[in-house]
Amino acid sequence: MSFGAEDRTKPLARVMMRAPGPAMAAADPALWHYGPGFDAARASVQHAALADIVAASGAEIHWIPSGDDGLSDAVFVQDPSFVTRAGAVVLNMGKALRRDEAALHLAAYADLGVPVIGRLGGDATVESGDCLWIDPQTLAIGRGVRSNQAGIEALAAILAPHGIRVQAYDLPYWTGPEACLHLMSLISPLGPRMALIHAPLLPYALWADLTARGWTLLMAPEDEFRASNGLSLNVLMLKPQDVVMVDGFPGTRALMEGAGCRVQVFEGDALCIACEGGPTCLTRPVLRS
Repeated sequence: MSFGAEDRTKPLARVMMRAPGPAMAAADPALWHYGPGFDAARASVQHAALADIVAASGAEIHWIPSGDDGLSDAVFVQDPSFVTRAGAVVLNMGKALRRDEAALHLAAYADLGVPVIGRLGGDATVESGDCLWIDPQTLAIGRGVRSNQAGIEALAAILAPHGIRVQAYDLPYWTGPEACLHLMSLISPLGPRMALIHAPLLPYALWADLTARGWTLLMAPEDEFRASNGLSLNVLMLKPQDVVMVDGFPGTRALMEGAGCRVQVFEGDALCIACEGGPTCLTRPVLRS
């Protein structure tokens, strides 16, 4: 099978990415909620460095075309869809500026030969940044600004016939609706049952459920989380305990290395820190095998 990305015992084998391109080069930082460190030219260089790390891991990259379409945030390909062993689910973005990204993902799955088993629409919103695979049969969803109850119920109905259960967890208000607080802003899987967490904001019920399942939860340094606007915690798992993170957060890196992880880094100040999206957000796993 050439698709299915919910099993984290397997390495990343196939992934979608989209270069920042002309859409990000023309972006209005105020409109897109980008910080003062945003620099489109440097963002492109930093994105290319991440892509090199992903390719060197052995994963095949499928590039979504980077057109002059005004979809600056489409570089964060994690959010508009996800892929199960049954096929892809195309979501409906909570951020209105990103609604048109669904069409890019539908086209990409057609190119890749991945069937689409469902699509959200109307007032039902879920972003994949709020989705965490607890195991291949259980998908956790953070209910908050970007993913609402209607979206969670619609997604549960799509996945149930395929033997996948949805469990919702409430997210905190934190800095408000304009900022991007996803569930995956607070937890990054490092292996099948290991994760890096920001404990102060993580839903307690999720912490309790994962602990009961025997997960190892590494509590990331709070000072680095706040200094990075949460991006120190955004870590991409290439394979179990082989991960990629934004450079500049030595305490977080040392914590993972102390737990037996191999950690690679890339510069991400102009792209990840400024635009509120790290290496996980910049990749859409299609296959782990």
